[in-house]
Amino acid sequence: MTLSRRGSYAAAAAICLARAYESGRPKKLREVSAEMAIPRTFASQILGDLVHAGIAVSAFGRDGGHRLARPPEQVSVAEVIEAAEGPLASGRCALRDGPCRWQEVCPLHETMTTATASLREVLAATSLAMLAARDAAIAGGTYPVPADSHRQAADVADSVQVELPLAAIAARLSAATAWLTAVAQACDQGEQQADGLPKTVAVHLSQAVEADGTQQAPLVWEAVGPGGVYPRFQGELQLSALDPERSELRVRGSYRPAPGTHHRPPGEAQRRRAAHAVLRDLLRRIAAGLEHEHAPAAR
Repeated sequence: MTLSRRGSYAAAAAICLARAYESGRPKKLREVSAEMAIPRTFASQILGDLVHAGIAVSAFGRDGGHRLARPPEQVSVAEVIEAAEGPLASGRCALRDGPCRWQEVCPLHETMTTATASLREVLAATSLAMLAARDAAIAGGTYPVPADSHRQAADVADSVQVELPLAAIAARLSAATAWLTAVAQACDQGEQQADGLPKTVAVHLSQAVEADGTQQAPLVWEAVGPGGVYPRFQGELQLSALDPERSELRVRGSYRPAPGTHHRPPGEAQRRRAAHAVLRDLLRRIAAGLEHEHAPAAR
């Protein structure tokens, strides 16, 4: 059993608010979006879900934002998930549309009811404070990776030269989330491949910062893949000047491809090939789009 995208975003947003609870400072929508890699449109909806459920409160103005309505120790994961997903107990028959004699009796009913109750019991016993502490340990590299981890990502890095000044590229990328999304979608419009990037794509590029003569910003993209598995890249985009008229665009991070044939997890070699192919295609298309936009008009 897995969460929908809305449910996973709700959990991420709640963890963000839990981490900020002790400071007493509300989190701006843009901060939640950037810190948890949640697309801005989703972040607004998810935070609204948490407010509607009484988990968070919001305030407008310069000092406004969102914060937890209660200490994170008093907010359960079950509350957060149900705020986005609805009640965990389904009102639909587990066997869906069976013969009419099953209208009152379903052979899976008792089993599914027990399983759902057990799941909710575990989620209800897990607090946001526990998740926030676990999240901090993961970020600090002190949390052990579980033996049954579904991590299938491959580390990848690549770069491309763009025949444009750094300032022109930076200006285009600073307001290019929609444009980047279209570029990412185009990565799979040619030959369809099992490990390619599907067409439903969300790209999130945070505000770039200056560091050692380069501009760098967190970059995340994800898409809905076969079986509901989300191909996802998470890393960093770096932009540096090679000379007054040329720049280098470099991306590094980890990419988790879609499942392989028949939803079997891809092997390491396959993951690496898919990651490098998708990243190379993305960079090539970004460079082509940038250069095409700034090309002089034909006379």
